[in-house]
Amino acid sequence: MAIELDNSFTVPVPPEQAWDVLLDVERIAPCMPGASVTSVDGDEIAGQVKVKLGPLSLSYKGTAKFTEKDQASHTIAIQASGKETRGAGTASATVNAGLKPADNEGETVVSIHTSLNVTGRPAQFGRSLLPEVSGKLIDQFAANLAALIKSSGAEAESAPPESAPGSGTTEAGGDAVTTAVAATPAQPVAQLQHEDSLNLIKLVGGPLMKRVIPVAAAATLLAVFRRRIRNLFTRSKT
Repeated sequence: MAIELDNSFTVPVPPEQAWDVLLDVERIAPCMPGASVTSVDGDEIAGQVKVKLGPLSLSYKGTAKFTEKDQASHTIAIQASGKETRGAGTASATVNAGLKPADNEGETVVSIHTSLNVTGRPAQFGRSLLPEVSGKLIDQFAANLAALIKSSGAEAESAPPESAPGSGTTEAGGDAVTTAVAATPAQPVAQLQHEDSLNLIKLVGGPLMKRVIPVAAAATLLAVFRRRIRNLFTRSKT
């Protein structure tokens, strides 16, 4: 099943800084629920994605490669492909992303266009479900990314400044008096919500269940019919 997806999110830093953050794949990978990076070799990344839908668990392993990185125009292109570790399902995608200044100063809007092709069990959930799931997923990724950036900024601000030589002591009666400088505590920031598996039911809740239940029911009926036909065939032989 092939589908085109368009999503966007806002990063709380200017485009130049957002560019560096988004290219640091190992650092931002935990922001995407269920995703992890296993290796990075230049522009090629290997990783896996775990998806959970009630009792159904899927795990994909694959690779992604930057095919374009134009810093002048702040555009990125990625080719990615993966395969189920237990099953015949596959997923491939071409992702094009662009960065531009947001209306609010000091922020960046990231626009993403994805050409996605999925086979196997996820394709049974229908074309109308994937845009909803991708939208919710991007929202959670953006929230985690914002928390990561704010946390990094708070850590940098809370670090004590380096003292110039001799600036930490004063002479009084021939004795050296050392002055201690206390760092300002960082302001609390939102916590990064990393999940080992992408829980689709938790992500979209009721709307997902309404669409998944008919698929699950049809699969159950099909299994029952197959079993009955098999039993009838076995009896006729005996």
